[in-house]
Amino acid sequence: MLPPETLEQARALLEFLETRGATLATAESCTGGLIAAALTAIPGSSAVVTHGFVTYSNEAKRDVLGVPWGVLEGYGAVSESVARRMAEGALRRSGARLAVSCTGIAGPGGATPGKPVGLVFIGAARADGETRVLRRVFPGGRDSVRAATVAEALGLARALG
Repeated sequence: MLPPETLEQARALLEFLETRGATLATAESCTGGLIAAALTAIPGSSAVVTHGFVTYSNEAKRDVLGVPWGVLEGYGAVSESVARRMAEGALRRSGARLAVSCTGIAGPGGATPGKPVGLVFIGAARADGETRVLRRVFPGGRDSVRAATVAEALGLARALG
């Protein structure tokens, strides 16, 4: 369950985008659809939200979003390059004006040298070609990391939207 402040943040983002006639797609890995869930929990979200892609595996990132296999192998799924390509792929596949993505290690396992639990890359891409990616390391357990990722993704979408 997401905290009320995150749902309020989702509501504000939807209102912001709707006043601009903008549409939004999500491309999620470590959050497993929580960004889309936060957005679609708001009545009327269908005026803005077009697609929600949950691409948990590398194969899904490649097949659904078009992330090149060489990028996945070269940088790893949890990387700036993959978050960027996930957001850009969601734009291409959805036709939305804005897309937000995330890939990370929510834990408790999955950490590798240089990639600790809590490491998340959050991307946002606009149809005009601008893409931004944030690198964050969130503290806490799996639920905390995922909730913080949702909040940060909503904030990045607002900043780029």
